[in-house]
Amino acid sequence: MESVTLDALDRRLVHALQLDGRLPFSRIAAALDVPERTVARRYHRLRSRLALRVVGLVDGRRTGMLDWIVRVRCAPEAVETLAVLLARREDTSWIAPLVGGTELTCVIRTPPPGDDGRRPFFEQLARTAGVREVGAACVLRPVAGVGGWAGRMDALGEAEQRLLLPPRPAPADPADPADPADPADPADPAEAVPVLSPADSALLRALSQDGRADLGRLASATGCSESTVRRRIGQLRDSGVLAFEVEIDPALFGYPIEALLWLDVPPAGLGAVAEALAGHQQVAFAALTTGPSSVFVMVECRSVSGLHAYVTDELAALHGITRIESAVTQRRTKRAGPLPAPLAEKRAGAPSGRAAAQ
Repeated sequence: MESVTLDALDRRLVHALQLDGRLPFSRIAAALDVPERTVARRYHRLRSRLALRVVGLVDGRRTGMLDWIVRVRCAPEAVETLAVLLARREDTSWIAPLVGGTELTCVIRTPPPGDDGRRPFFEQLARTAGVREVGAACVLRPVAGVGGWAGRMDALGEAEQRLLLPPRPAPADPADPADPADPADPADPAEAVPVLSPADSALLRALSQDGRADLGRLASATGCSESTVRRRIGQLRDSGVLAFEVEIDPALFGYPIEALLWLDVPPAGLGAVAEALAGHQQVAFAALTTGPSSVFVMVECRSVSGLHAYVTDELAALHGITRIESAVTQRRTKRAGPLPAPLAEKRAGAPSGRAAAQ
């Protein structure tokens, strides 16, 4: 990737896209009070240098799928090969080898457990050459970072954000039977699982590659008309199935240190800890999970001393945390969406493996 530096306008553009990844350039330009061609040129420059892209993400809870935070301990010589093999899969994201050279983490999406006649993915992974141990914690509920990391959402003022975002409906009152619950946050996501058609699946796959793909390209990918594609995107977003994420390296915002934290929190303290994490500037993502540690957190820091201060000051001030395990990531092999074509082609010649590539 070419060297990239973000200026004030770039940061405002990133903030606007995090508010809505499919905002027209004309609307962004009007809110930012700059020419539309300038906004388009900035976006295409960053995207062509693989510094930024918008991807469409599917909420697995609303399609009957499960997300897992996976830790893989392996032989040092196997880490890079395994990271590349996992990155090729459509069901993986957020792959990161950890500093130390013998472990990587990732997010895996799977169907619910069941006897479908196939070897479970985690069994396949455990049998991969070089893998020594696999640990998986199921994501029960995301509690921070779902709408975007706060560190890249401070460039626009409230007036500019109002120009970009449409008015939101008043929140539903769950105590009022005449006021239905918000479909984007069902009490039981399994009750809100929609039926996705083959055209929907093709649409979601295309948006995962490029969340700003134009309607003509999406119509060709799905076999539907542009008006149908536009309507279906709106329906999938309104139901909470589809959201858009901006992929960009936090280091470009001055946060080169990324750490993963596993917090032990007794059940009685989970609510307060989750609420606090949602307000921490450093937290890019946090979720309640199964496993030995009940909370997983991804934080972005300006320095190692900044990470130390976060752990010893802000986390230490939270009642209920009994233990913290931390690790620093070496780099990101894959973020939220599928690998961009140039990176996929570059890594196509990596050594193949047995189970993880199946």
